[in-house]
Amino acid sequence: MLIAGFPAGAFQTNCYLVAPAAGEECVIVDPGQDAVDGIDDLLREHRLKPVAVLLTHGHLDHVWSVAPVCGARDVPAWIHPDDRHLLSDPSAGWSATSGQLFGGITLSEPDDVRELSDGAVLELAGMEFVVDHTPGHTRGSVSFRLPPEEIMFSGDLLFAGSIGRSDLPGGDYPTILRSLAAKCLPLPDTTVVLPGHGPQTTIGRERATNPFLKEAAPHAGPTRGI
Repeated sequence: MLIAGFPAGAFQTNCYLVAPAAGEECVIVDPGQDAVDGIDDLLREHRLKPVAVLLTHGHLDHVWSVAPVCGARDVPAWIHPDDRHLLSDPSAGWSATSGQLFGGITLSEPDDVRELSDGAVLELAGMEFVVDHTPGHTRGSVSFRLPPEEIMFSGDLLFAGSIGRSDLPGGDYPTILRSLAAKCLPLPDTTVVLPGHGPQTTIGRERATNPFLKEAAPHAGPTRGI
């Protein structure tokens, strides 16, 4: 499997290109601010053909370039319905104070937008992405898993040593703890976590060291034997 990525724009949001191998079709995850040139460079370098864009949530720093990327390549964008409105109204995802910083920015939906649901399996570019609805950072936050490879694209749910903020519109701290308990804690320790910001990590490392995962553990409920 080929996973190539780079931190895009002033927010340093991780944008990923995922493919079975070089020279094949690929999926783009979270094309953030000014990500078009970086994406084009990786497409040329690895001889990839994009077939879809996956969005972990609707915040501006993750969707900034989605319309031009989808338009140039004629591919659909996938997003949870609870965050779809943020594609055309990015200020709705920010506080009144921070929203003033983006007052002059106009975004629009791509021509082809498709909606995600919890537990859905997307067959794209010869790969199967499992969708986990993980609200708490936003109402429509999701993570994407590639179960055979034990890889998770966590968006702004889980970072190395931290978690996503929950103080913006649509965020809720108890809800993000429940998402961590339900969608992260059951995963194998060897699962590689590719977050929306910062370095990659593993579930095992975060389970052992991340104070927020420790706080989420009581929300996991009783463990049943298999």
